[in-house]
Amino acid sequence: MRTPRRIAVVAHQRKNLGGGLDELRRRITGKDVEELLWFEVPKSRKAPKKVREAIDAGVDLLIVWGGDGMVQRSLDVLAAEKGGSKIPVAIMPAGTGNLLAGNLGIPTDLEKAVDIAFHGERRSLDLGRLDGEHFAVMAGVGFDGAMIKDADGALKDRLGKLAYVWTGIRHVNGEATHAKIKVDGADWFDDEASCVLIGNVGTITGGIRAFDDAVPDDGWLDVGVATAQGALQWARALGTMAVGRSDNSPFVRMTRAQRIDVKLDSKLEYELDGGARAKTRKFTASVVPAAVKVCVPSDSKSESKS
Repeated sequence: MRTPRRIAVVAHQRKNLGGGLDELRRRITGKDVEELLWFEVPKSRKAPKKVREAIDAGVDLLIVWGGDGMVQRSLDVLAAEKGGSKIPVAIMPAGTGNLLAGNLGIPTDLEKAVDIAFHGERRSLDLGRLDGEHFAVMAGVGFDGAMIKDADGALKDRLGKLAYVWTGIRHVNGEATHAKIKVDGADWFDDEASCVLIGNVGTITGGIRAFDDAVPDDGWLDVGVATAQGALQWARALGTMAVGRSDNSPFVRMTRAQRIDVKLDSKLEYELDGGARAKTRKFTASVVPAAVKVCVPSDSKSESKS
C-alpha cells in the first residue's frame, strides 16, 4: 500500500488523545506526505463543512480526531457526497465512548492509531440511514434516546462515561409507549416498548454487548426492542446482556432487517451514535451497504463476516 500523499485532518478541539493534536501533526508530517490540510472545529456539528472541503480537495486520506459524534457527522458527509465513499477514514478515538473505534479494534493509543491510518486495512463498512442522516453504530429511541439527551453536553464533559450511568438510573422508571414496527415491510412488533434500538455493530453505549450477531459489513441492520419497565426488570435485562446473549432475556426481542419502519404513540427523543436528536413519533431506518471505507488493524479481530 502506497503512503497517502494528500491528507486532511478534521479535529475536535476539545477532545484529547495521547500527546494531543501537536503530537498527531508531528507523526503525520514525519511520513512522506505531500500536502496536509488541517481543520479544527469547536464542536462536532461544525465538522461537515470541513469534510466537504477535504473531499473537494481530493485527499487520499481523511483523519477524524474526536468522539463518536465527530465520526458520525464525518461519515455522514462521506456517504452522501459524490466521491466521498472512496476516501478512507482513519479514526483517532479521542472521545468518551469511541464506540465505532472500539468495535473495529482501533485502540485509544495515538501511535497505534496513526500506524493503522497509514498501514492498516481499508475496510468497506455499511451505514444505517435515518431521516436522511447516516449512522455507523446505532440509532435508538425511548429510554436510550432520553438517557443520551440528558447525558449530552456539560454532564458528559464532566463525568465521561459515568454520565450515561447517572442519566440511565434516572430514566429506568420512565413510561413505555406503544410501538408498531415493520421489518422489510412485514409486521413484526405491536406492543408496549421502553426502547427501540437499531444497530450496525455489536457493542453500544456503556460497553453493553447488545447485538450479539451484528456485523458492520454484512448488508443488514440488527433491531432490538426492550419491554423492560422499572429498575428490577431493567436490571434483569442488562444482567442477561452482561453474561449471555441479549435475546435470551424475556424483556428483549431481536431480529435483522434492511429496512425498519417505526411508529410510536407518543413523541420521544431519538439518538444517532450517541448524539441526541429531536423528538419523533415515526421514522424509517435502512441500511446503506459498503457506504464508506475505514482504516482498521490489518490483523483485526473486530467483527467481520469471515
